[in-house]
Amino acid sequence: MSSNQPPIQSKKGFNNIDRNVWILGLVSLFTDFGTKAIQSVLPLFLLSVLGANLSIIGLIEGIAESTASILKLFSGALSDYWGRRKELAILGYGLSAAIIPLFALANSPLWVLVARFGDRVGKGIRVAPRNALVADVTPTEQRGAAYGLRQTLDTIGAFSGPLAATLILLISGQNFRLVFWVALVSGMVSMFLLVKGIRETPSFEKKRSKLIQWKAFRQLGRDYWVLVSAATLFNLGNFSDAFLLLKAQAIGIADAWIPLSMIVMNFSYMLSAYPLGLLSDRMGRKQLLVVGFWLFSFVYLGFAWVKQPQPMWGLFAVYGVYLGMTQGILLALVAEITPPALRGTGFGLINLVIGIILLPSNLLAGFLWQTINPQVPFLLGSLLAIAASLVLLLGVRNNS
Repeated sequence: MSSNQPPIQSKKGFNNIDRNVWILGLVSLFTDFGTKAIQSVLPLFLLSVLGANLSIIGLIEGIAESTASILKLFSGALSDYWGRRKELAILGYGLSAAIIPLFALANSPLWVLVARFGDRVGKGIRVAPRNALVADVTPTEQRGAAYGLRQTLDTIGAFSGPLAATLILLISGQNFRLVFWVALVSGMVSMFLLVKGIRETPSFEKKRSKLIQWKAFRQLGRDYWVLVSAATLFNLGNFSDAFLLLKAQAIGIADAWIPLSMIVMNFSYMLSAYPLGLLSDRMGRKQLLVVGFWLFSFVYLGFAWVKQPQPMWGLFAVYGVYLGMTQGILLALVAEITPPALRGTGFGLINLVIGIILLPSNLLAGFLWQTINPQVPFLLGSLLAIAASLVLLLGVRNNS
């Protein structure tokens, strides 16, 4: 089947974007409301309530992201093999919602590790099938817009969650656990939308005889593997946002206001994701992705040297534009350089590689922060982003 046409055309929404993309965007909105509300207060909760140090926070973030990421490959490959995406998405989103009470009940960093691990396992299960489902129902010429729309809806949740967390902390006298219980309600809403709203795409290809086939990796092509290499190098210096929040605290922003930094970041992300996705449909994805890496490098230089709260808010805003310029566009580029029957595998594999590299990335960031100074992790991330942009610019031939 041609990669230029989706195998199914269901009801269309605004700008001819498929109904499934809208529903998946709303599911992401409510899921990220809860997830980002939790993440916006979790480093402070670990430090001030549970007594964790920076090395432990780095270890928790690294293990949670990296260990769970192996499921992104298998869930993507399974969705290709099985020919069904929705059930895997339900399993992944459901696990992330079910694990939220552990945050509220945690009395040691180990509980938080278990909860973060469970949440990331859920993400590992759902991400590749969800991204492949978007590609399945979207023509090539609309993929930048489709992924941009889903990211925009996702980001509405990502900035409203920290906003709710800020209000809860101010009203309740910094009751972190109440934030976690509110997040649980949002997770339940996302599950209802997913179960009731998504229409499964029919099997688009004859099912393979094996779940994982090594020849399938070869069929992904040279451009795909160069893109994976660039993403690996980039993410070695792209550590958890928890360190950005700790930087905000270190320069004097009060704990109750720190979640607002994620609101600023995600608001600019929301405003930029869809128009930049549309722009990538017209001028090419690789070029915008390269510019996004350069923007990241600039912002990390700012985080390295900033010493006052006022410019910190501007850095968070520009960081959100970097997200809008890279996250959806990277997915659209993966969709275009992988064969239709291997999209789940392609999404899963690149997520697996990125996830694995996040463990050494976060451990290294925590180590450098504590043993040298907080500037060094950001300077390293800035240099690696420039190196990754050169790999992408010179190595990927597809200019879509």
